[in-house]
Amino acid sequence: MFDPYPEGLEHCTRCPRLAEYRQEVAQKKRRAYQDEDYWGKPVPGFGDKDARILLLGLAPGAHGSNRTGRMFTGDGSGNFLFPALYRTGFANQSDSRHQGDGLTLKDMWISAACRCVPPGNKPARQEVLNCQTWLEHDFSGLERLKLVLALGSIAHDGYLELLKARGEEVIKARYTFAHGTFHEIDGALPLLDSYHVSIQNTNTGKLTPEIFDAVLEQARSFVSRK
Repeated sequence: MFDPYPEGLEHCTRCPRLAEYRQEVAQKKRRAYQDEDYWGKPVPGFGDKDARILLLGLAPGAHGSNRTGRMFTGDGSGNFLFPALYRTGFANQSDSRHQGDGLTLKDMWISAACRCVPPGNKPARQEVLNCQTWLEHDFSGLERLKLVLALGSIAHDGYLELLKARGEEVIKARYTFAHGTFHEIDGALPLLDSYHVSIQNTNTGKLTPEIFDAVLEQARSFVSRK
């Protein structure tokens, strides 16, 4: 049985900078959440254990996932993502507030290239590499996966780096990140790119609900043909 909480994840300190920062955020808190207990630990993946699509994000948000303990939950990115997943049939409700709020996903598992909140939302490359064990856990345990949907270039590169660590002959220059681009990869799950659902992208109109819904439907169409 696949366990979303791999042994050792909760107390992981492979990246001292990130371990210190996640605790600092959890202790200082944001004024709006002063009465809440922050998660303040690496965040596990979650979703449908029979998923055919793995949605790969960047890292937990400081006052979202790092507070709630669930990917894309409790911040602006999640406020954009989950209504889209609901509209396209991947989620049973349009919001994600906290663990235990009744949210379930269908045919999708959500993971991240980096499991701890990084300062400025920018993990170092080595920090992403340090997290490969936890990403490998998700890929190895989800036996029905057919597609990786990467949100942003760091997630895109994180998947390619994982394949290289697995011994696959991946030449990253052949797989340039571009929104809506589908990459066939010999010997591995194909990769579909999307802009990240960050507030920066959604508030500026770089990523609109219509544009993102189209990518989600593209992902569904592919796995439905397999």
